[in-house]
Amino acid sequence: MLLYFLFAIGFVILIKGADMLVDGASSIAKRYGLSDMVVGLTVVSFGTSLPELIVNILASMQGQPELAIGNVFGSNVANLLLILGVTALICPLPIKRNTILTEIPFSLIATLLVGFLANATLLNSRYDLYISRLDGAILLGFFGMFMVYIYNVAKTNKDEVLPDEETQVMPIGKSILFIAIGALGLFLGGKWVVDGAVHIAQSMGLSESFIGLTVVAIGTSLPELVTSAMAAYRRNIDIAVGNVVGSNIFNLLWILGISALISPLPFNVMNNSDIIMMILASTMLILAMPIGKRNAIDRFNGIIFLLVYFSYIGYLIIRG
Repeated sequence: MLLYFLFAIGFVILIKGADMLVDGASSIAKRYGLSDMVVGLTVVSFGTSLPELIVNILASMQGQPELAIGNVFGSNVANLLLILGVTALICPLPIKRNTILTEIPFSLIATLLVGFLANATLLNSRYDLYISRLDGAILLGFFGMFMVYIYNVAKTNKDEVLPDEETQVMPIGKSILFIAIGALGLFLGGKWVVDGAVHIAQSMGLSESFIGLTVVAIGTSLPELVTSAMAAYRRNIDIAVGNVVGSNIFNLLWILGISALISPLPFNVMNNSDIIMMILASTMLILAMPIGKRNAIDRFNGIIFLLVYFSYIGYLIIRG
């Protein structure tokens, strides 16, 4: 009974945690002249990726590689299609040129890199597919490159940020406190929601892979969903989009890299269809720019994203 109570209260904590995190991150962005996109790609993405990180570390330590891989792949598909789809229904999402030309392609490259590393042993049929500790180190190396890029973007764009009268600039201590409490709320809320959802799914006899790709993936993506939706409602569009793109890069390079370092992750060839789905979702995001109005993900695109996502869930149910 306690598990179901925490499952319900977890949603409340998620919403409040996302609210505080967006407030604190936006305040820091304005105080130090950082763009909302930079903050969304770093501070907010880190905070909203905590549930995925904890789930994957525990799954790796407990010998549940299918859950760890399914969580990352399923979360990334949910981020691109479910979260951006819902967020676009709330408010059309104009995307900056730098994001289209750099951040989104980097996320796509990260997906291709994971796919290559996971399938590299196909060249030698004597070995099973897996993401090794060396592969994990390579992923973390690319993540370091991404952080260097973000640092350079922050320095380059520091003087180009325009004041935003709607964003309250709080004292630095209060901003950090808001971010810390918000991230903690996202972590606890996400964990309680996921624990409850996994318990319900297991009681229904569902497989570990299916749970990772659906229940756990959607559960750990709830912080991104709530944060992006809240940011879009407040018209902090760059945080809404940067949160999703940054979270996907964090998931593939940082979280999957750490998971593989803890324990090599056996890879099921069936998961290649999930990698293809991530590539398709990233491609849809890029193509949505010229299709949408004013170089934005509009409500029509949002509906298409949601239809494709629920079709993917239907495919997973059939795949079993």
